[in-house]
Formats: sequence, C-alpha cells, structure tokens
Amino acid sequence: MARTTAFSALIAAAVALPLAIAPVAALAQRDPAYAAARSAGQVGEKMDGYLGYVTPPSPALKAVVEDINLKRRAVYSEKAQAQKATVEEYAFTSGCLLIAQTQPGEKYQAPNGTWQTRTSAPPQRDSRCL
Repeated sequence: MARTTAFSALIAAAVALPLAIAPVAALAQRDPAYAAARSAGQVGEKMDGYLGYVTPPSPALKAVVEDINLKRRAVYSEKAQAQKATVEEYAFTSGCLLIAQTQPGEKYQAPNGTWQTRTSAPPQRDSRCL
C-alpha cells in the first residue's frame, strides 16, 4: 500500500515534468538530425523515459540521442531526489508522460516492448501509467 501511495505521489509530481524537460526537448527539436530521425521513425520514446532506436542509428544520430538521454537523466536525477524517488521510478513516470505526448506518426515503445507508430488513438501504455 505504501509503495502504491508513493508511486501515485510520484506520478502527481511528474505532472510538472513537461516543464522540466522542456529545455531539453527544445534543444533536441533544434537539432535537424534528431527531428529528421524522429519524423522518419528511426527513434522513439521508450517506456523507461529515454529515447530509443527503432532502426540501427548512424554514428551522428547515436551521438545526438545519447546527448539527449544524458540530459534527461540529469533532469530525472534532480527531480527524483526532490521527490524522494529513485531515478528509475521518475524516469518511468516520465516515459508514461512522454509517450502520451507523442504525435501521430511518431514511434513509441508499447508495454510489450515492441515499437508502435502513434495513430490518432491514445498510445498503448503500461497499466501503471495514470
């Protein structure tokens, strides 16, 4: 019960995540390689809160995605510490939110681990996502 309450509190705290991730996302959106890879379905949002490779990446794309993921981890670490949560818990919660924010045509990781293309319907998310 305490774990469920803590997880619910973490989800509630993560509602502010888009504001925390906004600077990282804004920087990523300015990178033409990232934007092109995202629209081409080469990268997508993973359940663990990080970007993943749908197809094998070029070295340049790999560098861009690794940089974005490092920045995300730094934000997750800071926010998790403030919420007395683990980085993994906070990252998972962030993954729930980031997948929900995908746009039609973008890739995301479904709960079974497969890559899906977002349609106009809500994305498939883990049952722990609120």
